[in-house]
Amino acid sequence: MNVLVPTPLRSYTGERHEVQGEGGTLGELLADLDRRFPGIRFRMIDEQDGIRRHIRIFVNGEQVRALGARLGAADEVMIVQALSGG
Repeated sequence: MNVLVPTPLRSYTGERHEVQGEGGTLGELLADLDRRFPGIRFRMIDEQDGIRRHIRIFVNGEQVRALGARLGAADEVMIVQALSGG
């Protein structure tokens, strides 16, 4: 499946904004990405296996909030990282 990577995480993907991934669930997809791009999962998932507060993940335009969310091979996954400042 196609995964769109936000600018702050592109250092993990060799500056690619789009990568391919595999998995039947969001958790499996993120594990697959972490095998190929070590460290990227930790930037999105916390120590309690929850999606970090500043990360939003969309599958085919719909936000998903659970690592158990089912995915299909033709899905498009977009990772969005919120920006903050003061």
